[in-house]
Amino acid sequence: MQKEYYEAYDDRYRQIHQQGLQWFSESPSAIVEDTIRSFSISSQSKILEIGCGEGRDACFLLKQGFDLLATDVSQEAIAFCRERFSDFAEHFQVLDCISGECGGKFCFIYAVAVLHMLVADRDRTAFYRFIREHLTPDGLALICTMGDGSFELQSDIRTAFEIQERIHGQTGKSVQIAGTSCRVVSFDTFHRELKENGFAIVEEGNTSVAPDFPQMMFAVVRVR
Repeated sequence: MQKEYYEAYDDRYRQIHQQGLQWFSESPSAIVEDTIRSFSISSQSKILEIGCGEGRDACFLLKQGFDLLATDVSQEAIAFCRERFSDFAEHFQVLDCISGECGGKFCFIYAVAVLHMLVADRDRTAFYRFIREHLTPDGLALICTMGDGSFELQSDIRTAFEIQERIHGQTGKSVQIAGTSCRVVSFDTFHRELKENGFAIVEEGNTSVAPDFPQMMFAVVRVR
């Protein structure tokens, strides 16, 4: 079965893990904790993470007792998390939020560095629709995406699985991995997408998820 272009990260995770490495750092995203604290999201609230990757943020929240379901489209990433965080294995689940479904609704949904992987308009619309349909009536979502809001660019999805030479951030080692996909949008485009998909912006701004994503936009939203 042919993979969608945005599943190229599954290849990248597999390629990097086979070398005994991790692709991302282990530092949790401060913006996630800040949002939880600012909006008084309790540990009893049902929380969903879209795109948990290697478990950086999920592990941090689960160890604090939060009721979290961490998902990723990558089977390799979920297998990695279940093995590494075996005490919380049942909290990790493979999910394609573009074409799949997830039972129940959540008080808080967050997605850090997921939206920029979606290049096609139809896939970005499906991403927003998934969040809208899985939020409780008074729920909030945090969406973080690459860029500082001032420029736009996008990759060619036809090359997402092509092998490229990249430098591994933690070791400086040259590695051969899948190129994956990327679409960076401006704040104007981000605002328009959120409005067209039925969201009201509660808070927004620029942030960073160091050292992996030095420039990111974020929006905390609710369903209008």
